[in-house]
Amino acid sequence: MTQQPLAYLFPEFLESGEARPIRILAEYLEPLRRFKDQRIQDTVVFFGSARVDSRERATRALRTLRARGIQTADEHYQEELNRSRKAVEWARYYEEARELARLLTTWSRTLPGENHRFVVTSGGGPGIMEAANRGAREAGGKTIGLNIRLPFEQGANPYITDGLHFEFHYFFMRKFWFAYLAKALVIFPGGFGTLDELFEILTLVQTDKLSKKIEIVLYGRDYWNDVFDLKPMVEWGAIAEEDLALLTYADTPTDAFELLRTHLVNHHVDPSIAQEAATPGIAKTRG
Repeated sequence: MTQQPLAYLFPEFLESGEARPIRILAEYLEPLRRFKDQRIQDTVVFFGSARVDSRERATRALRTLRARGIQTADEHYQEELNRSRKAVEWARYYEEARELARLLTTWSRTLPGENHRFVVTSGGGPGIMEAANRGAREAGGKTIGLNIRLPFEQGANPYITDGLHFEFHYFFMRKFWFAYLAKALVIFPGGFGTLDELFEILTLVQTDKLSKKIEIVLYGRDYWNDVFDLKPMVEWGAIAEEDLALLTYADTPTDAFELLRTHLVNHHVDPSIAQEAATPGIAKTRG
């Protein structure tokens, strides 16, 4: 008689509908173990479009397209050219996310203690996610990528710290980890996914489902003013006037960093070291 495997080592069972609660629990417990092992205390999450490219790559693509246009009568060329020019314009958000992550990580590494504080975290993919992980890595800090496994999604970007790249099957477990450790969010220009993540956190804050103070920074006022206006929701009575104050705005990496640092020092840094933390460069940088 063939020996029956133990249930928790039986792939056919673990991949079945009946084992779904086990898979969900695994997406809580396995990241929890790794965060403890890597001494991650809390995070700052960057959201934004996966379609934003670096200035270098966007500029190179535009040059290539222009060179092709000299040799072709493609009727769609002008449309492609306009999109490529827009990509170069959008590249500023990649570079500014990268710089903000670098500033934040450089500062956070000066905070005393054994745990890693305010670790830059992204969805682990390309675009703004890559830029955030890249800037944090360039500053010498740890950085987290919470990727989602999708049929046609690009893989994780190469700037995530070894051991801090996570792959999720369940969107809601991924969202849990975005919210659970976060002390602040920075929302760069993005699409439906970015808006989904923004309003998920906004709802949790509005309904007091988060037991901590969390700063939500919308980066790029021109973009966000074009995309949505929340004031009519106040006028219709759908939200309260004070709910508008749940969002702050920034247009430069320096301004965004100052907003984040002020919030983090005031609400999440031990008062005994708050003054030290408020002044970059005083404390010794963590190795």
